[in-house]
Amino acid sequence: MRALSRKVSGFLAFITLRTTFAVLERVAPGPGSALAERLWCTVPRRTVRPANVLPGKRITVSVNRRAVAAEIWGDGPTVYLMHGWGGSRGRFETFIPPLIKAGYRVVALDAPSHGASAPGVHGRRRAVAAEFAEALRCLIAECGPAYGIVGYSLGGAAAALVVLDGVPAGRVALVAPMASPLAFAGTFGRVLGLGERVRAGLLERVERRNGRPMSDLDVAARAAARSELPPLLVVHDRDDQVVDLGGAEAITKAWPRAELLRTEGLGHQRILRDPEVVRQVVRFLADLPR
Repeated sequence: MRALSRKVSGFLAFITLRTTFAVLERVAPGPGSALAERLWCTVPRRTVRPANVLPGKRITVSVNRRAVAAEIWGDGPTVYLMHGWGGSRGRFETFIPPLIKAGYRVVALDAPSHGASAPGVHGRRRAVAAEFAEALRCLIAECGPAYGIVGYSLGGAAAALVVLDGVPAGRVALVAPMASPLAFAGTFGRVLGLGERVRAGLLERVERRNGRPMSDLDVAARAAARSELPPLLVVHDRDDQVVDLGGAEAITKAWPRAELLRTEGLGHQRILRDPEVVRQVVRFLADLPR
């Protein structure tokens, strides 16, 4: 009964929210866009699980004068792991042992306002995409050159943006990556029933938060203008209901020396725990035939 009650309460809250946005679109689009921005930037409450592997060396890195937590395992060429929205470095627990066994030094972080990291520049439980990319950039500057980078979901976009911004990397693997915040904003707006005025105000506010235009965060568009980028593997599930497969296809088409591995039946969450996905990513990083 409790579970049913929670579902009913959540459904009623969702209907109320859509109704609220419909009213604000007509009479007060400014407050409507402020409310939408708050929802956009709020990190969900989740139980943080540490990576279920041998404890690594824990460090902190300063990002915008705030402490970001990270952990290091193994020795060898360095592979960086960047989790997605609402996650933490423990989400990569299935990747860490095989990467160590393959001879890599593995470095994983918690994004600002995520996991064990301090709140980001926008406060407790607030974050934006640009902070993910900046945290990863600072971590690489602190811990040394990136042989490889593996990014998941929003962390996949951050990993790609760091490379597009000029940070060298030998190989990049993106799992269920978000390709464009504009595309996600469209989905976000449709789910909440945002009108055009509220949606336009939301985009302006998010751009100010990120400190860069939305177009600058479009991975596929930026990759299409480049000819020299590291080899890329994109892994995405056909049944992903959170991030559309079309974004992964657009990235793969635009990025030089890229290939797309489509999976089935894993959705957005289970893909990161699938043994075959892990095996394919590790083999790609090792530049072995798959």
